[in-house]
Amino acid sequence: MASVQPDSNAVFSIRRLWPMDIVFYREHLLRLDPESRHSRFGGGVSDTYIDAYVDTAMRPDTLIYGSFDEARLIAAGELRVLFGTWPLRAETAFSVEKPYQDHGLGDQLFTRIITAARNRGITRLGMQCLSHNQRMRHLAQKHHAEMTTADGETEAQLIPLTFNPISLFEEWMGEADGTLSRLNPWKPTGLN
Repeated sequence: MASVQPDSNAVFSIRRLWPMDIVFYREHLLRLDPESRHSRFGGGVSDTYIDAYVDTAMRPDTLIYGSFDEARLIAAGELRVLFGTWPLRAETAFSVEKPYQDHGLGDQLFTRIITAARNRGITRLGMQCLSHNQRMRHLAQKHHAEMTTADGETEAQLIPLTFNPISLFEEWMGEADGTLSRLNPWKPTGLN
């Protein structure tokens, strides 16, 4: 598989994934290098495992946001609501393809996930990662999550603020921007 390098001036669009986007999500997870795959799933997983995982991804309790480099899904953030918990809780997980790591995509996706959780009344947002996953630990710290580490795993807990008209507007604008970028046939070339 040819290595893809992002343009240093690239602008990546982020939007919510819908059932018709499931093929992009599957392709994205299958493209993860072994280290990124291990970090995302907490261990080595096969292509068969990923196929089975993706088959259950578009459930009513799950929102997935994706970051796109043109039409290619290159990063994803998942929000899974834990129904049956009170107060309402959710878990989140992220994946970014190797060439696109350290471009701020995880941070942008996490911001979208936090807003979505907030607007759905989630009172506690959890994230687990391997203790040596410095990128995810940094991301959790940046968003002021409380972290505990035991047995080689780190668990981060974040308490989203209560939704308000501004957070609802932020989510709506993010969705509108993502939809427009999907429909827009012109690629921004940058202004001088």
